[in-house]
Amino acid sequence: MKDLEIVKKRLHSENLALSVVKDSEVIFESKNRGISGFLQALEKFGDRLKGASVADKVVGKAIALLCVYAGIKAVYASTLSKEARTVFERHKIPFEWDMLVEKILDANKVEACPFEKTAINISDPEEAYIKFKDLQRTLMQRRDG
Repeated sequence: MKDLEIVKKRLHSENLALSVVKDSEVIFESKNRGISGFLQALEKFGDRLKGASVADKVVGKAIALLCVYAGIKAVYASTLSKEARTVFERHKIPFEWDMLVEKILDANKVEACPFEKTAINISDPEEAYIKFKDLQRTLMQRRDG
């Protein structure tokens, strides 16, 4: 689990939102909050993520499904949702966390994050990836439009 220790340390020491390490080599890092960093890593590296370890500040069901889709071998979350825990347990992905929460909220801390809302009825990681990419595109068009 050496990679998991590296990502945990980098997440905190570099004040990152996401760190991905494979075979002791940093593959991807982001300070962007939310799911965008993980989607960016998938777009850029695809199959190279298989077998990597991930540390993410906030992991809900959406990120958990993307971890399964990417073939991630171990995950650390500063904050983990109960739904994410269930996904990791079901897919036998080792995981660690600091704080367990009922659900992941949106940026305003008012309601569930839009990606978490989308993830509620999804169990297939590939379907999740496709729907999250579409949702991200839609949200960016709304923001930029």
